[in-house]
Parts: sequence; structure tokens; C-alpha cells
Amino acid sequence: MEKIGLVTITYNSEKVISAFLNCVLKQTYDNFNLYIIDNCSSDNTLQVLEKENISRLKLIINTENFGVAKANNQGIIQAFKDGCSKVLIINNDVEFEKDLIKKLIEFQNQKKCSLVVPKMMYYSDPKYIWYGGGWFKKKRGFLPSHRGLNQLDKSQLDKIIAVEYAPTCCLLINKQVFDDIGLMDEKYFVYFDDTDFCFRILKDGRHKIYYYPFVSFYHKVGSLTKSFKKNDSNKYRGDFFLKQNSMNHIYFLRKIGSLFSYLYIFWLFFRNNIRFIFSSRIKKNFNTWWLINYSYFKGLLK
Repeated sequence: MEKIGLVTITYNSEKVISAFLNCVLKQTYDNFNLYIIDNCSSDNTLQVLEKENISRLKLIINTENFGVAKANNQGIIQAFKDGCSKVLIINNDVEFEKDLIKKLIEFQNQKKCSLVVPKMMYYSDPKYIWYGGGWFKKKRGFLPSHRGLNQLDKSQLDKIIAVEYAPTCCLLINKQVFDDIGLMDEKYFVYFDDTDFCFRILKDGRHKIYYYPFVSFYHKVGSLTKSFKKNDSNKYRGDFFLKQNSMNHIYFLRKIGSLFSYLYIFWLFFRNNIRFIFSSRIKKNFNTWWLINYSYFKGLLK
């Protein structure tokens, strides 16, 4: 039985971590280590973890918030040092069935593929799909799209297929992928870290991501990353989101390095300024306009 490393990042995760640990400890596949990387939580996350007293838990406590990509890398590196042959990068604002690890590994070994991602449902509304496969949309600046987003689940996406993009809310990855592609790009503090990783896999061509829908997995779409659900799509996401998302999209496009990607960067600058001047739907908020433009320039200089 192969040894697996479950890698998850906590940051003020007090309200969700106990339910996550409950799901982990019920797994029928038991040859795993759990790597929790705490990014300097200021709530009671660490106290909750201490009370759980889990023998297979390996806790890495950061003295500052290093961001998602670097924290994931810390867990991945430690897992492979400890002899794991695969890692399951997983959020802790999720709940899942007891056979999650078993089913993903069995499918991966049967298919002889390098990466496996499950179908993901909204925890708050489990009849609706959050992720049913993903692809990059060139016309949207290579942004990834979630197939089936907000669709009522009628088993219409219950077919195993190869996909281009998978969120690292739950992604099983063989060690060889990191040997060939490299680790997560630590210049992404949050957002686009999984986008960049999957695009590098696609561009490299040696590994494929397979979507496996026959497992129960529910995502409590977080307050930090925000929901793409229809009811939330028009909410103001705050300066943090605007800065990170704008900056990282530009950096991602610059890394692609094609003529199209550079033209798209120019288009984003142009569109943002035209909207600020002419759009009746967007309030003429100078601070927001400045933040987006400033973030675009930061992305170019990363």
C-alpha cells in the first residue's frame, strides 16, 4: 500500500478544521501522513489541533503568512522526504466521504495517470456543482473555467475525462509530476497558483489530469476566495482580491510569454481605463481604479 501525504494549509481555520479532521480520520485508506501548514493563524486553529492529538499529523507552524504556494511547497517537500509517493493537496474547508483517498488512488493506479481530481459540490447546496472539470479559455486571457458551475447535478457530468485545469481544493498528484514540472510558483501569494501549475502541466505534455466524478466531495466555498455562485457573483470582493487577482493574472500571462498573452495584457490595461471613464455600471472610484492599474504594473515586474 503506497504512502500518501495529505497537504493542507490553515489560516484562521478554527471553524472548519474539526469537521475536516473528522473526515480525514474516517478514511478507509490509512497509509497516509497529514501535513498541516499553519500560515500564522491568529484565531484558535492551533489550539484545536493540539486537542485533536493526531499521531499521524505533522504540523508546520509558520511565524508569518507565507501564502498558499509556498506553504503547499513546504508540505509537499516534507511528504516526499518522509517517503510518500503521492500527495493529495486538499483544502480544509471541505467535507468528503470515507473512501475518498481509496477511490482516487485506485482510479489513478488503474488509469496509470499522474493527477486525479474529483467532482466538487457546494457544501451549502449539495445538489449543485461547483467543479465538474476545467479548461483554459484563451479568449479570457487563459483564465480557467469550471464546467458545470452552478448546474443542478443530474449525473450529466458523471463521465471520466481528461481535463486541463483542476483546483487544488482536492488534487492527487504523483511525485514524478513535481520532478518534471517543479513545485508551485511561490510568487503567487494566493490565487492563480493552481492555474499556473496546471498550465505548466498542459504545456509540458508528459502528464494528464483526469476528472473522476464517482466520489462525494463538498466544498465550503470560502470567505477568502469567495464564491462564484450566482448569488455572490456581483458582490464587492475587496481590495485584497482586486490586488492579488489583477497582479497574478498579469504575471501569469507574462509567464506564458506568447504574442497573444502580451496583447491581452495591453487589452486589460485598456479595458480597465475605458470602463473607469465611460461605464455607467462601475462607480468612478479612483482608489479602485488606481489599485487595479498599480496591481497590473506589479504583475509585470514580478
